[in-house]
Amino acid sequence: MKTMNCKQLGGACEKEFHADTFEAIAEQSKKHGMDMFHEKDEPHLKAMKDMQELMKSPEAMKVWLDSKRKMFEELPDS
Repeated sequence: MKTMNCKQLGGACEKEFHADTFEAIAEQSKKHGMDMFHEKDEPHLKAMKDMQELMKSPEAMKVWLDSKRKMFEELPDS
């Protein structure tokens, strides 16, 4: 099992996510993002806006996603 936090995944806080796969961590992060969206949390809303800009370029999004996946893979098991 590995641990990444919201900020490591492009978010705005230190909330930790724990999973055995990058996909599972990303899903937890997505759910957290939706929770923060519904709470209208300003720092998270800004992070989401930045992510929306990144998603306008499929190549930039792929580079970002690959870097996060690599970061996950390099983490020690917790």
